[in-house]
Amino acid sequence: MSLARRASRAVGHAAAPLLPLLLRRRAAQGKEIPERIGERQGHGAARPEGPLVWLHAASVGESLSLLPLFSALLEQRPDLHLLVTTGTVTSASLLTQRLPPAVAARLIHRFAPMDVPGWVDRFLDGWRPDAVAIAESELWPNRTYALAARGIPSVMVNARISPRSAALWQRWAPGLAADLLRHFALVLAQSEDDAARLRALGAADATCWGNLKAAAEPLPVEEAKLAALRARIGGRPVFLASSTHPGEDEVVLAAHRSLAARLPELLTIIAPRHPHRGPDVAALAAPLRVRRRAEGAEPDAETEIYVADTLGELGLFFRVAGVALVGASLVPKGGHNPLEPARLGCPVLLGPHTEHFREVADDLLQAGGAARVSDAATLAETVDDVLTNPSRGQSMTRAAATIADNAAHLPEKLADAILGLLPTATGLPPAV
Repeated sequence: MSLARRASRAVGHAAAPLLPLLLRRRAAQGKEIPERIGERQGHGAARPEGPLVWLHAASVGESLSLLPLFSALLEQRPDLHLLVTTGTVTSASLLTQRLPPAVAARLIHRFAPMDVPGWVDRFLDGWRPDAVAIAESELWPNRTYALAARGIPSVMVNARISPRSAALWQRWAPGLAADLLRHFALVLAQSEDDAARLRALGAADATCWGNLKAAAEPLPVEEAKLAALRARIGGRPVFLASSTHPGEDEVVLAAHRSLAARLPELLTIIAPRHPHRGPDVAALAAPLRVRRRAEGAEPDAETEIYVADTLGELGLFFRVAGVALVGASLVPKGGHNPLEPARLGCPVLLGPHTEHFREVADDLLQAGGAARVSDAATLAETVDDVLTNPSRGQSMTRAAATIADNAAHLPEKLADAILGLLPTATGLPPAV
């Protein structure tokens, strides 16, 4: 056993007595489901017969990005079962809502075991996956070494590592990073920059095939809700600020106030990334006339600011908006997925911080499928231009649709790579 693996096991064993207390505290805060805490300790295996691929996605964005990959895997291997683990309650909830029925019938969800040797061993001994795909950049030592010890092939899909994280690995544990990365059969990065950083850390063959989040299906909507909201709004111009973070709402509200004289009927919808911030956003908007969706309120003719503080409804709001600012881009958070509004025909505005989707954002901007804003003044000016100049919005949506279509075949390519790792002992036919 290598020194790195011995050290990782020692740290995991030392942490194990404290983690049940942490899990109970998280459950009290609503961050864990009490009756499913055992899954975090590796319990709850119910392995079906036949081939099984385990896919792990820690957060909401990661788990939803895997949706097209689930479908691609099952289209190529109808007898396959998928075990999907996530790390948050929200990601599990949204994943369940978004699964197509055909995928849900072949998919089992569990919360991921924490990186304690005995808990990981229990999980793997119970589920016995034939191959594993880890989304983005979770490098958990005990999980990685346990998979390697069992000869279970692993691939990192849509791999991402920020410059800051890469620098921390290089400074504090370069040997461990290289040792972990070498156990992945494939490291497929979501950008060329990520691939370069991963190669520098030790993933010699890391390569970029594209960003899986750019290949996502259009966000869904309940048609009855859409019809009702459109009837409520009527012909009013609508500006949406989607998935906002603290520091962005103030800019959006300042832009709205600036626009009010030019567009007196303007309805601004603010959808905070974390719905619990709804009351704070509403307070910031005072004394404007505000209604909150979490309170069951719909916008009326007098509403100026509508706070969409619910989960899973961005597909609804992108469809009614005439222009949308993509959140996490006015503050240094890296930006959310700009192709979500683009796929729904909603013109896209981006702040200066789009590092998480740099290549997609650059392509959109270069093609004229998005516009860059930097502050309340440029935001107000651009919103006004798009909402009052239909040809501007139409040209933006046409250009953005072309960029979105370029990622359409990535899930099938990733599915081929993952299925190519399955052992022939599973009895599967050759990959097509």
